Amino acid sequence: MSRTRITRRSALLGAVATLSTPALLRAQDAFPTNEPKIETQVPVRHNISSFKRQNWQDHFEQLGKGCILSDISSRAVHYWGPDGVSYHLYPSSVPMTQELTKRGYSKIVRKKVGPSWTPTADMHKRDPSLPQRLEAGPGNPLGSHAMYLTWPAYLIHGTHDTRKIGRQSSSGCIGLYNQHISELFAMVQIGTQVRLL
Repeated sequence: MSRTRITRRSALLGAVATLSTPALLRAQDAFPTNEPKIETQVPVRHNISSFKRQNWQDHFEQLGKGCILSDISSRAVHYWGPDGVSYHLYPSSVPMTQELTKRGYSKIVRKKVGPSWTPTADMHKRDPSLPQRLEAGPGNPLGSHAMYLTWPAYLIHGTHDTRKIGRQSSSGCIGLYNQHISELFAMVQIGTQVRLL
């Protein structure tokens, strides 16, 4: 008859496994698999598979002050710096529906640290409980930084709600983690070309 010897190491590993199981189960529920799909788009099941390096030449005629590509189907933002060497890739949130999605070419016309948020008339129609204006802070959906496009009410901005990244969760804007928008904000110049694809 053999006796199993319990060591401090096995007891510790067993305790860690027991304590971490509920957290792992909750984490799996944080990102639902049944979110609504953007019409006419093939849903992206595992976003990481779409995070492939792209070439700016496939989307822009010249590099200029730099280029930003927001790929809505893969939920990724690509940035190429004006030096032709800098390249950064970030996960992003994208619009909830096709009706809220704007595609085409634009550029960065304004940048703001600590932006205030003013919901549009359409947002108020969908949710009348929204405030008229919200100043910078933890509850502000624009996060820590915002970059404004030539299209009114369309921005590339941060978010304090990190659950939104990688999901169809915006009313038209492109959202990034606050640490990513802070990094991108520091590199991007006014006049940087933008394409939403």
